[in-house]
Amino acid sequence: MSTMRDVASRAGVSAKTVSRVMNEDRYVSEDVRTRVMAAVRELNYVPNSLARTFRSGRDAAIGIAVPDISDSFFSQVAHAVEQAARTRGAAVFVTSLGDNPAYERPAVEALLGRQIIGLILAPVAVDQSYLEPWQDRTALVFIDRQPSRLTADSVLEDDFGGARDAVAHLVGHGHRRIAFVGDSHLVPTTARRLDGYHAALRAAGLTADPDLVPPVLSAHRPDFATTVPGLLALPDPPTAMFCSNARSSLEVLPLLHELGRSDIAFISFGDFPLADTIVPPVTVVDQDPVGLGRFAAKHLFHRVDEPHRRVTGETVLPVQLVLRGSCGSDHAADLRLGVG
Repeated sequence: MSTMRDVASRAGVSAKTVSRVMNEDRYVSEDVRTRVMAAVRELNYVPNSLARTFRSGRDAAIGIAVPDISDSFFSQVAHAVEQAARTRGAAVFVTSLGDNPAYERPAVEALLGRQIIGLILAPVAVDQSYLEPWQDRTALVFIDRQPSRLTADSVLEDDFGGARDAVAHLVGHGHRRIAFVGDSHLVPTTARRLDGYHAALRAAGLTADPDLVPPVLSAHRPDFATTVPGLLALPDPPTAMFCSNARSSLEVLPLLHELGRSDIAFISFGDFPLADTIVPPVTVVDQDPVGLGRFAAKHLFHRVDEPHRRVTGETVLPVQLVLRGSCGSDHAADLRLGVG
């Protein structure tokens, strides 16, 4: 079996330079990188990651902790992170935090106890200061939600702007009674989307009706089987609904179908499998979870390589309103009129 010294000899460089190339040191010249990688291929050299782990006392692995890995959005994020980690020869440990804030710390600390080199976290608790002692030796990147009481990099999506544009689109098609349904308003992403909902109504000169925003103040999700019929039974019911995430949409849409309410215009924040095949196909705010996962992983590995790099703070990625049929408008007509 070839060794690093064999590769160094074939490439005409030092073993240390080979190590820098294998660790993707960006300060290695392209000529040297090309020679080393050619020698790696010729000698079928396989880096001994296990030996590196023993020397450093740390696993060649990263962790990702999200509220629910079965959620389509977070599963796509995790898959994108795994793909990025594979190019670095790193394993990925994945865990679900659930919706109980008390479970976050023990679950995350269990991951950190695996001696991972980096962690991507979508928090559910209101305080992440418990991570401060780990920051010197573990790269941290937060996704979907900002950390609280901790200074760290975070990658978010434009929850406010996406919700504002979606509700403005419904208003533009004549809807004045638009319901907001979804998860707890205490969840940061839901809170930002609710702010976008209110901003769109204000911009249109409309007064928000509290009856159209069923309060969800606990960490648990609403009982849609009660909430949706209750909204439709109001003296002045909604003509449109904006759903704050894809998981909620997957519960609300079947209820509307069972109630025979195909007349209710509908937009989901977040796409989901087969959303474009439902009749009518569902208009969504596309979050691009794959892009989010790739960006977060790239950011994490930059911090692994440069642990003392200045914290960049918050990065907000754009979202896109994808027009289909459920918003009650004809897509082709919308394009002609420049709507949406």
